[in-house]
Amino acid sequence: MSVVRGTSLSHYPQLVRELGGDPVALLRAAGIRPQDVGRYDLFIPFRGVATAVESAAIVTATPDFGRRLADHQGIEILGPVGVAARTAATVGDAFTIFENFMAAYSPAISTTVTPLDRPGRAFFEFRLSIDGSPPIPQSIELTLGVTLRVLRLMIGSDYAPLDVHVPHEPLTTEKDYFRYFGCTPRFSASKAGFTLRTTDLAQPLNHDRLANEAVVQYLKLITAHDSGFAASARTMVRQLLPTGSVTLELIAAQLNLHPRALQRRLTAEGVTFGALLDEVRRDAAEHYLRDTNMTLSHLTRELGYAEQSVLTRSCRRWFGTGPADFRRSAAEPIQPPAGTAADRAR
Repeated sequence: MSVVRGTSLSHYPQLVRELGGDPVALLRAAGIRPQDVGRYDLFIPFRGVATAVESAAIVTATPDFGRRLADHQGIEILGPVGVAARTAATVGDAFTIFENFMAAYSPAISTTVTPLDRPGRAFFEFRLSIDGSPPIPQSIELTLGVTLRVLRLMIGSDYAPLDVHVPHEPLTTEKDYFRYFGCTPRFSASKAGFTLRTTDLAQPLNHDRLANEAVVQYLKLITAHDSGFAASARTMVRQLLPTGSVTLELIAAQLNLHPRALQRRLTAEGVTFGALLDEVRRDAAEHYLRDTNMTLSHLTRELGYAEQSVLTRSCRRWFGTGPADFRRSAAEPIQPPAGTAADRAR
């Protein structure tokens, strides 16, 4: 399920320009719309993000591009996952948040913290799951760099892990890695991550119990509803609806799947592509009719319909009435039960 929030490429355009590259050309070549960069409310293809990062390093002749981009990012790219982590009681609790809810940022990223045999040591590991992907060393170093910035935000600006595990050969000198991470690099490692002290994980944070509980409840809600593969397809459908050309083939291409493979995965979750498309349109129509003053002609285009008559027929099927009547009924105030006023008067 290879999608990630648009914030994963925050500051990418600026950095590429500083290094003499053309970010728009690189993004388009990777299948990323430039206007989606930096937006948390949109998912973009993870493979495209990896391609954009790897190609930028090549085009600009910057072998440490991933680490440089990490210097411009931080916990804020994670949205509510980052908020929940920052308001946790300890650093260890924050990493438990990452382990439980990273799917809200990207289902393609998973993290774990595992105690090591040596007392007082634990290993933080992250995995980037992109089926059939070529090597993505820049993306791995970007993630390592962002993780280090998160650790330093929580523990202190001069914090250094015990060592960093890099699952590829060094892209620059070993001294560069030691200078950047502040610890010994282990290259060609079997895992990507950091060796940490358990005392570091026990460090207290600026705990805000009420805020933390509220955000965690929100994350539980959205990850329970959107944890399957259908969630990624649903997000892509919603983003592409206004183009008027949403098809199984197009969504499969966005997710780097064969159309039959996408349909099989959707079927395994109990939904067909046609039903998913109809559900997304219905939810969008209900929102715009109930909560906005969007014209019906605009709504027709927003849902990807060619004619307003199709919108009318769909609304009658969904809501039992046409769009104008549904909007009027949704705007009518709820009347109190008969006799309520008299009862209060008594």
